[in-house]
Amino acid sequence: MSRRRIGFWYRFAAVLCKPPLVVLFKRDWRGMENIPADGGFITAVNHNSHLDPFLYAHFQYNSGRVPRFLAKHGLFRKGFVGAAMRGTGQIPVYRESTNALSAFRAAIDAVERGECVAFYPEGTLTRDPHLWPMTGKTGVARVALQTKCPVIPVGQWGATDALAPYAKKPDFFPRKTHHVLAGTPVDLSAYYDKEMTPELLKEATEVIMGEITALVGELRGETPPTKRYDPREARIEQRRKSQTDSGSSAPGSTTEESSK
Repeated sequence: MSRRRIGFWYRFAAVLCKPPLVVLFKRDWRGMENIPADGGFITAVNHNSHLDPFLYAHFQYNSGRVPRFLAKHGLFRKGFVGAAMRGTGQIPVYRESTNALSAFRAAIDAVERGECVAFYPEGTLTRDPHLWPMTGKTGVARVALQTKCPVIPVGQWGATDALAPYAKKPDFFPRKTHHVLAGTPVDLSAYYDKEMTPELLKEATEVIMGEITALVGELRGETPPTKRYDPREARIEQRRKSQTDSGSSAPGSTTEESSK
C-alpha cells in the first residue's frame, strides 16, 4: 500500500501554521516510533481544546504520515479554509443527514489506500468536568473492524492551558507545553469477523477509549476515573433533576404546605 504524498496544500498549511506553533508552545512528544511507517492505519485522539487539532496535526505531520481528519462539512464549503480542507484531503462529516455514512466510507477507502485517518472518537470537545476523555462514538470502531488496520491510541494534554474548552480568549504567555503520547496499536482481534452489532461496536469503542484515557493519565500524572463521563446520561440526569426541582417548587408541593 502506498503512502499519501504530503502535497502542496499540506506543505502550504505547514508553512503557515508551524512557525507560530513552534513559538507559542514547547513540545513534549513521545511515542512517534509507534506511528506506522507504511500502510493504512487509524489514530484515535482525545479532544479537550479548540487548539489541539492544530497541535496534534503538527505532531502527526512531523511523523512523516500526514493525517486525514474527519471534520464538519461546513468547513469545506467556501473560502480559503474550504480550499485548504479539500486540498489536504480531509473528510467531510454530514451529521444527521442521508450522507452521514459517506464519511465512514471515505475513511475506509483512505485506510485501504494506505493512508492515515485521524479520529476524535468523542466527536466533540470533552464535557467531562475534569477534562478526561468521555464516551466515544462508534465510527472509529466500525472503520477499524472493517479494515482490520492498526489503531494507534494517542493522548494529548496541555492545549487547555492556552485555551480552555469553549473559552474565547487564549492565554499563550507564559509559553505552554503541548504533551503527546502515542501508544502501541490497540488489540481489537477479539472483535474481528463478527457481526458488527451496536453492542459489539460500543464494546470495541470502549477498548479504544480506555487506551486513550490511560495515555492521558500518564501525561497528567494522575489516575483516570473509573467511570467514563457519558453526555447522554448527564443530559437525562439534568432533565430528571429539572423536572424534580420544577415539581417541588409548584404551589402546594412543599412538605409544610401538604401537612396543613
